[in-house]
Amino acid sequence: MWRLKVSEGGGPWLRSVNNFLGRAVWEFDPDGGTPEERAEVERVRQEFTEQRFQKRESQDLLMRMQYAKQKHLLVDIPAIKLADSAEVTEETILISLRRALAQHSALQADDGHWAVDFSGIMFIMPILIFALHVTGSLNTVLSTEHRREICRYIYNHQNEDGGWGTQVLGPSTMFGSCLNYVTLRLLDQVDNDALTRGRAWIISRGSAAAIPQWGKIWLSVIGLYEWSGNNPIIPELWLVPQFLPIHPGRFWCFCRLVYMPMSYLYGKKFVGPITHTILAIREELYSISYHEIDWNKARDTCAKEDLRYPRSFLQNVVWSCLNKFVEPVLNCWPVNKLRDRALKNLMKHIHYEDESTKYIGICPINKALDMICCWSDDPNSDALKLHLPRIYDYLWLAEDGMKAQVYDGCQSWETPFIVQAYCSTDLVNEFGPTLQKAHEFIKSSQVIENHPDSEAYYRHRSKGSWTFSTADNGWSVSDCSGEALKALLLLSKISPDIVGDHIKEERLYDAIDCLLSFMNKDGTFSTYECKRTTSMIEVLNPSESFLNIVVDYPSVECTSSVLQALIMFRELYPGYRGEEIRKCIKNASNFIENGQRKDGSWFSTWGVCFTYATFFAVNGLIASGRTYENSSSISTACNFLLSKQLSTGGWGESYLSNETESYVHSTSPHAVNTAWAMLALIYAGQVERDPTPLYHAAKELINMQLETGEFPQQEHVGSFNCSFYFNYGNYRNLFPIWALGELRRRLLAKKN
Repeated sequence: MWRLKVSEGGGPWLRSVNNFLGRAVWEFDPDGGTPEERAEVERVRQEFTEQRFQKRESQDLLMRMQYAKQKHLLVDIPAIKLADSAEVTEETILISLRRALAQHSALQADDGHWAVDFSGIMFIMPILIFALHVTGSLNTVLSTEHRREICRYIYNHQNEDGGWGTQVLGPSTMFGSCLNYVTLRLLDQVDNDALTRGRAWIISRGSAAAIPQWGKIWLSVIGLYEWSGNNPIIPELWLVPQFLPIHPGRFWCFCRLVYMPMSYLYGKKFVGPITHTILAIREELYSISYHEIDWNKARDTCAKEDLRYPRSFLQNVVWSCLNKFVEPVLNCWPVNKLRDRALKNLMKHIHYEDESTKYIGICPINKALDMICCWSDDPNSDALKLHLPRIYDYLWLAEDGMKAQVYDGCQSWETPFIVQAYCSTDLVNEFGPTLQKAHEFIKSSQVIENHPDSEAYYRHRSKGSWTFSTADNGWSVSDCSGEALKALLLLSKISPDIVGDHIKEERLYDAIDCLLSFMNKDGTFSTYECKRTTSMIEVLNPSESFLNIVVDYPSVECTSSVLQALIMFRELYPGYRGEEIRKCIKNASNFIENGQRKDGSWFSTWGVCFTYATFFAVNGLIASGRTYENSSSISTACNFLLSKQLSTGGWGESYLSNETESYVHSTSPHAVNTAWAMLALIYAGQVERDPTPLYHAAKELINMQLETGEFPQQEHVGSFNCSFYFNYGNYRNLFPIWALGELRRRLLAKKN
């Protein structure tokens, strides 16, 4: 039976800066579990499979079953269901909150964070499998049980038309279908109905020759597509002077770190071992013989299901020049001497990224690519041995099978939000031990020093920051740092007897120094670094599927998180860098105001979608002194949200909002969208003006609450740059708790 292990690690090939704090890994124990427990696991697995087309999202039941057993969980507060005629009162909200908090606090890991399923993207597991296959590590890293659960997941998320999507949400794509089909074949799956239907989908849409750019590269790496069918990713670009806007050191870190190993592999024209299985798959993925394919034609072919952003005329000119002139010249003597130099330079950068992230990588995509590069450079190196045990950091198990996470978790992102949600309830005294552990986790997850030689490797300052996941990940993020600081400042107002020792002042100053270092010249905030180059450089974006990936653009969400943190800090420590903070607050709030749409909403890059961005925007503006009465931005935002409230009382927004850039209602109310809208309205003074819409929304949330006290897992509401959609496992509970807590607090204040 499977068991989740938290904050554990050891052996010669695992390294950590803080004793693996936050690491969550699933391990199989062949002797674990009673017959009854194993039967219950099989029951929930079967139930998911039978209902998979009606309910695509798993409920993360295996983790919950483990914690229920370990903590002897029993929610003894009776559930509430409010009839249409029933009124919401402070007392009914309090009962709902206590039920939710009792259950949610029991799901806290011993290290203080809440380990959850952070998945939903369907191409991440395939690329990890490809990396293991190429490096000959597949059977070493993945047990029979791992392979069985991975296959279960892929089969469970095959669409009814036979294909697979790029993510759990959405239709089948050539990218998702080819990569998941190949993964099943590499895991020794043969001759079954799912594979037959998958192959039929691929062939009927133009075959793997029509896979988009990222897919072409991955298939080239494992020997299922020819490098001549790719547009050049020239490694020599890394040798141009750094002051030029086209230098990759100026690109968004995700773009930079994914295309860095891609360009290394392209430069070497690397191809993994051509096994009998690979030769067989070559004949399965194409409608004609592999050796008859016109790779020049395939280079610019993309299936309509994947073609979200057709290339512009200027992009076509750029890529034609690279293909016809630049790449041929770079391969001629003596210019080809540059390639060897460029490849050595890239390998140096790859090793730096691996070492500075303890071989986790900034994300699983660059990790998988880096693994292959390390093996290509030296198959017997320690680098590959250090990479392998960190594969497990990305694997998560639920009733739908074993999946790959978007990141090595979202520990340092969600835990500060949870602290803020708990504090909103005014029930801190009842859940002091929970907050104390979360407090300690946040303090211990702060990055306490800069990476060595960071500037030489284009890394931003990290001292004083927080990452998205664990300190071992090493990549500082502006909004994660802002939300962590907000949580710590909130806790500093509560007695240490309840929440533990407060963080030291110098650590707060480090956090402020780091936050201010993230500030763009115009006072806005991007994600991992400052915006380093012009938006015109997007002409170099080679992807047909992902927009705006070359530049780290500022966003309303990141700017708001940092803005709120700076305002909270200034209230408690007015003397530290006060003038710089004042200017930043002014510029950041102006940026948020200027980003508002005519209908009163804001568009989100990192969540679904208008409710999410409007929640952040309103919070930031309210913190900076705007009110419903003195700011048209706040009043129009409230009008927008109220106009989207459903007749049942809640809000429900589809991920399609991100793709269409206009509000798309989901088919039913969503607990998280409802909570975001409620919180924005509450902070904007809706309780004091007219609480009726909030009463309706609170009734919706209370009636959604499950018998366990939790709120339901519904459609995924996480977004990555409007390209991928995935699940934040704690959102389903923390935001409804936060919204109900704030509502009750405001109602009590109004009454008193």
